[in-house]
Amino acid sequence: MTKPYTRRSSSEWQQIIDGQAESGLSAPQYCEQHQVSYASFSKWRQHFSGTKASPDSSHSDFIDLSQVPTLSGTGRWNITLCLGDGVELRLSRD
Repeated sequence: MTKPYTRRSSSEWQQIIDGQAESGLSAPQYCEQHQVSYASFSKWRQHFSGTKASPDSSHSDFIDLSQVPTLSGTGRWNITLCLGDGVELRLSRD
C-alpha cells in the first residue's frame, strides 16, 4: 500500500539528507528504507548543495585543439570522429 504524501519543511529535509550521509547507505537505499521519494530527496540535496543544473554551469567536453602537441615537428594533425550510422567527421590541420 502506498504511503500518503507527506509535506516536509526545509529543516526536515536537511535532517533526512544528513541522516543519509551518516547512514552509509546509498541514497536510493536510504530513501526506500525510510519511505522517502528519491526524486524529492535528490531535489532537496541539490538545493542544499547550492548547485543548479543550468546550461551555463554544465560540464563541457570541448577539446581545444590548439593545445594538441605537434608530432614530428610537422604541425599537422588528423582527427576522424565516427558519429554513427556511417557518418564521419574528418579534421586535419596543415
